[in-house]
Amino acid sequence: MNRRDILISSGAAALMHGAFAQVGGVPVRILVGAPAGGSTDTLARTLAASMGPALGGRTVIVENKPGAGGNIAADAVAKAPPDGNTLLMSFTSHAINATLYPTLPFDPVKDFTALTCVATSPSVLVANPSVPVKDVRELIALAKSKPGQLNFAIGGIGSSLHMAGEAFKMQAGVYIVNIPYRGTAPAVQDVLGGQVQLMFAAVGNVQQHIKAGKLKALGVTSAKRLPAFPDVPAIAEVLPGYESSAWFGLFGPAHMPPEVTKRLSDAARQAIKDPEMRKRLDNEGAIPVGNSPDEFSAFVQGEIKRWAKVVKFSGAKPE
Repeated sequence: MNRRDILISSGAAALMHGAFAQVGGVPVRILVGAPAGGSTDTLARTLAASMGPALGGRTVIVENKPGAGGNIAADAVAKAPPDGNTLLMSFTSHAINATLYPTLPFDPVKDFTALTCVATSPSVLVANPSVPVKDVRELIALAKSKPGQLNFAIGGIGSSLHMAGEAFKMQAGVYIVNIPYRGTAPAVQDVLGGQVQLMFAAVGNVQQHIKAGKLKALGVTSAKRLPAFPDVPAIAEVLPGYESSAWFGLFGPAHMPPEVTKRLSDAARQAIKDPEMRKRLDNEGAIPVGNSPDEFSAFVQGEIKRWAKVVKFSGAKPE
């Protein structure tokens, strides 16, 4: 190795050491593009608590920057220094927004370093008990006989649950009217009250209502039946290939040093195995993942392509 190569190598090593020192010496911030108390925020806080010890006892804090479907937090991370001190806990909308928004201040792939998918969360199609169907097959038949007379409550335009409904309508060839709400909670309440007939909802938000008989579970959006609802068919049993799960993932800014990327990804994946984290995921009806940065990056790119078709079909515009 000549003198020039040695100098370059030494400089690169110093930069890597500096990056490690920054990750280890100051708090790591995880930005969340959703309000406090929701699934993304809850998982981020549980992950942060478990990541701290995995990063040598460093402090990991969560900051909420809600708005624009998660884009405000994502933009802040995209523009942050690539030192591993500012991360993003994002969700399915990261992929949906790539098509939903005509322009974004960042590239959802190129401006981020994918670290790991934390978990996926299938949803369940529920109906008010007054709806005269007992499963998805009967619902499709009813919707085809009464186009535009049934309705879906949706907790937010462009959300994963909104798109689950659009994918259902697209594949089933039915017209069901969307009734948008500002949040999942009021949407669930109106389905319980009978003001709206149907809804795709996260398992954790409706599980107790299904068990109490206040809502009917017609189908789950996972490829196969869920252990929590063994008697509820997967929608894919009627619409082959149908699948829609929300996901939660950890990102950093683009151009992070490989060693920092590995350290943060390894810490997050170790945290996902923590019993407290697993308990929280179970409570949210979520399934732990913990894949590699390369696997997560490929997954996100595939999600952007997959949801693009559904967003275009829906004609949805950002709120």
